[in-house]
Amino acid sequence: MAKTSLRDHFQRPTLPTSIDKVEIVGDSIIVYLSDGRQIHTPLSWFPLLHSAQPDQCKKFRISPRGIHWDALDEDIPIETFLDDYR
Repeated sequence: MAKTSLRDHFQRPTLPTSIDKVEIVGDSIIVYLSDGRQIHTPLSWFPLLHSAQPDQCKKFRISPRGIHWDALDEDIPIETFLDDYR
């Protein structure tokens, strides 16, 4: 029987991962990535967003490097949501 490793059972994406969509739902931020992952993160991880008004949290723009809130002067890079960041 041939030895296989976990690496033999999946393939990493060849293109860099980007953010396709962001939703603020209750006390969570949900980030949809181009590789199919959905990452749910508590807003409490981001004190500025957590203390902001709901309408302020929903006014953001997605950039190639992450998410930006103009009114709050807050930037969250995509690496924050990736498994290998922490």
